[in-house]
Amino acid sequence: MTAVLSGELLLTELDRARLLKLNSAALRELLDDASALPSPEIPADVVTMNSRVLVSDDAGAAPQTLCYPPDVDPHAGRVSVLSPVGAALLGRRVGSEVSWRTPTGEHRALRIEALLFQPEASGDYLA
Repeated sequence: MTAVLSGELLLTELDRARLLKLNSAALRELLDDASALPSPEIPADVVTMNSRVLVSDDAGAAPQTLCYPPDVDPHAGRVSVLSPVGAALLGRRVGSEVSWRTPTGEHRALRIEALLFQPEASGDYLA
């Protein structure tokens, strides 16, 4: 079992490998700073790819699913990992507050209230 530090950015090894293939400069620093764990070792409170999270801000709460670019559907709450909010959610734990800047420079923030679904927690290590 790998020791995990509080506040550390965590990814599964599979998510990291898949995200590296996207060849995104925006994700490069995030991927370099994150610790990668085998999927069975990822804590159940960490946002991984294809996780459904309940996030809140001053306007209320809403579920969001973190997905790869081809699966984006804003009307269904499916946000790309390449978007500023998607990148901010990836690898964070329930209870974390995340912030980012929109393409127009506006500061936004959300709190991760709950993890409604995490593939690894349900035994799906290939999602």
